[in-house]
Amino acid sequence: MLSARRIYDMNLPHRAVTVYCYLCDRANKQRECFPSVRTIAEDLHLSKRTVFRALNDLENAQLITRTPRRRVHGGKSSTLYRIRD
Repeated sequence: MLSARRIYDMNLPHRAVTVYCYLCDRANKQRECFPSVRTIAEDLHLSKRTVFRALNDLENAQLITRTPRRRVHGGKSSTLYRIRD
């Protein structure tokens, strides 16, 4: 995870910094978490569209990776987010 100062020096939009901090706060020891976009949006009082844009910003800045997850019977589940260095 980035130091608090470095994330602000990257000139990311405020939405991306907010979502990054949220993901870091919920990540396990392997720096992974899997909240739904809906949960992130509700917890941060943002629209789902804003959360999607923030996740794209973070992925483009190579701060996170996203991996789709599947349920045992083939249905979609929430995305796995990995925090990168």
